Amino acid sequence: MNISNIDSGKAFDFGRTSSDYAKYRDIYTPEFYEKIVGMGLCVKGQNVLDIGTGTGVLPRNMYRYGAKWTGTDISENQIEQARLLSEGMDIDYFAVPAEKLDFPDNSFDVITACQCIWYFDHEKVMPLIYRMLKPGGRILVLYMAWLPYEDKIAEVSEKLVLKYNPEWSGCGETMHPVFIPECWNEKFRIVYRDEYKLNVHFTADGWNGRMKSCRGIGASLSAEQIDVWENEHKKLLSETAPPEFDILHYAAVAVLEKV
Repeated sequence: MNISNIDSGKAFDFGRTSSDYAKYRDIYTPEFYEKIVGMGLCVKGQNVLDIGTGTGVLPRNMYRYGAKWTGTDISENQIEQARLLSEGMDIDYFAVPAEKLDFPDNSFDVITACQCIWYFDHEKVMPLIYRMLKPGGRILVLYMAWLPYEDKIAEVSEKLVLKYNPEWSGCGETMHPVFIPECWNEKFRIVYRDEYKLNVHFTADGWNGRMKSCRGIGASLSAEQIDVWENEHKKLLSETAPPEFDILHYAAVAVLEKV
């Protein structure tokens, strides 16, 4: 994992917020998944590896489309939640860093990375993915973020995160393509890109949980700091937001093909 340019190097661990992550981070819209299927990816007849799977949001929600899924994550707590939430589904989960993946050559038709590409040591991960993908296999890189300069509720919530964690670098998002490091060009070519806006519906409690489980709060702060932040955030929402609302997000996708 390469985190030197994330939050000024401040330590974080999503395993600390796995229970909230499992409850509040399953927020991708039907449109988000339908666009993936529309590209012919993650569907019946394909073996798919989801790296940085977290609580298995992508495999669980796309299971109905028929692909055989495997999910990996650096956090054992996240993988534990993924297994619990995937009960009854034929999905394999493993707690392993992306840099130590060791599946056989030509194992997967598609490898997905959702909300996690920037955490990897790309010089190590890229050759592993190349080896594990079948000839002509594809990498699907996915990202979704709220737009604080276009959505007032997102703006005030984000400012409160920064009040408690000024080093948090997950702020100030604007709509832009997913960044693909230069080293990937050695063995892959980008065959598709897209960015689009979408509204994600929340209750006040659900949005509080979404913000609480972000890297800047639940994965970084002490339990005492989190409690103080949450009390202030709930009060802020009661004063500035209705009981239910949409938050404007954008999604970005890049598809890379093995060459």
